[in-house]
Amino acid sequence: MHRLLKTQQIGRLGFIAEHYPLIIPLQMDEGLKLAAANKANVTFEVDEIDQRVRTGWSVVVRGLAEEVGEHHRAELVERPPPVEPWAPGEHGPYVRLIVHDISGRRITPGSLPPPFEAASCL
Repeated sequence: MHRLLKTQQIGRLGFIAEHYPLIIPLQMDEGLKLAAANKANVTFEVDEIDQRVRTGWSVVVRGLAEEVGEHHRAELVERPPPVEPWAPGEHGPYVRLIVHDISGRRITPGSLPPPFEAASCL
């Protein structure tokens, strides 16, 4: 599952903010402007889906988010491959995930229900 995480650049981070779950798309190794994620239990989800052949996988990582200090942030930005945020502008503090649990699943064509036909739904 760790190998699958490294194949994608974008995932979704979920956490509670102001009493409600918040789920945001997030570039791997990109800083967060959301202070609410620091010291919070979070869930990070990454997936890949090929709708054409009806296959895919999903990995869910649960853990504690922790703000990364300036020294470690410099190391993250400079390590290969270099981090180039997709979003323009100033970026807030980096947050790392201290992993508590990792799970996932792979979907293959034989594990899916047969496709429905639009005519049968009318």
